[in-house]
Amino acid sequence: MMYEITTRTKGVERRYNKFVNYKIEKKLGQLKQNPRGKLGAHKLKGKLKSLRSCWLSADLRMTYEIDDQNKLIIVEAIGSHKIYL
Repeated sequence: MMYEITTRTKGVERRYNKFVNYKIEKKLGQLKQNPRGKLGAHKLKGKLKSLRSCWLSADLRMTYEIDDQNKLIIVEAIGSHKIYL
């Protein structure tokens, strides 16, 4: 069963919809099929250790949590590398 992508807040949902385009949608499709696949995603450390991060494009990064029980990828933030600040 494929995962579903959702956002944590309405603010993140607005940013998500603003940035999504064909190229990014293709990567998100791969993420839905295998959230731990080879998309350059990695686990974060420190206070964000429950999250993973991947580049969607040259200057667009997404942090997310994987909920295996409900088959969800929960987007926490999307934007430039400054999303960690």
